[in-house]
Amino acid sequence: MDRRESLKLIAWSTVSTSLIVDACKTKDKVVEKAPAKEAAASSIDRMAEEKAEYEKLTSYQFFNAHEMATIGVLADIIIPADEVSGSATDAKVPDFIEFMVKDKPEFQTPMRGGLRWLDVQMVKQYNKPFKDCSQQQQIAMVDAIAYPAKAKPDMKQGVSFFSLMRNLTASGFYSSEMGIKDVGYAGNKPNQWNGVPDEVLKQYQLAYTDKELKECVSFNSK
Repeated sequence: MDRRESLKLIAWSTVSTSLIVDACKTKDKVVEKAPAKEAAASSIDRMAEEKAEYEKLTSYQFFNAHEMATIGVLADIIIPADEVSGSATDAKVPDFIEFMVKDKPEFQTPMRGGLRWLDVQMVKQYNKPFKDCSQQQQIAMVDAIAYPAKAKPDMKQGVSFFSLMRNLTASGFYSSEMGIKDVGYAGNKPNQWNGVPDEVLKQYQLAYTDKELKECVSFNSK
């Protein structure tokens, strides 16, 4: 399932809220939070308000260990390691998703409900939760929900969940250092300018004065 090229095209777009409309629904109305843990240290220079918000979001764990393990398996199916770079988990995409669902609470029910839906389906078929099934069984389930146009009607909830999971995975991977290198983005680079080329100056019957040539810095291309 080679999705890396197509994922590059959606990596820079924002996750559309329309993907959540038909997402998995759960009766749970209270989000259980794991015991608070010490906020991760950051060397990024932030405003006081930003720092407070970051510390708030990193002070507790939303997903439990089982859910994080499942997210890791799914993320690596979506973006596996190849000859160019590592996998989604190598780029710490599960941590990115954990942060995003706390930063955007509207993702919490679709993600947690989707993970539960996934496990229920796998237990019905294989008597095991998704993360404990064989790779072949996992891929078979992903194939059933990864392509909306081909998915069966009873897979609708899974399709919505996987669409959100795929977008979060792509966003996390291609905004990481590893993902940026995978794309080949080099960023802005300084250059050297020797002024308007002679042929252009001649075309418009212009020329630098001796004073301008003397006072302006000229770089050679060597």
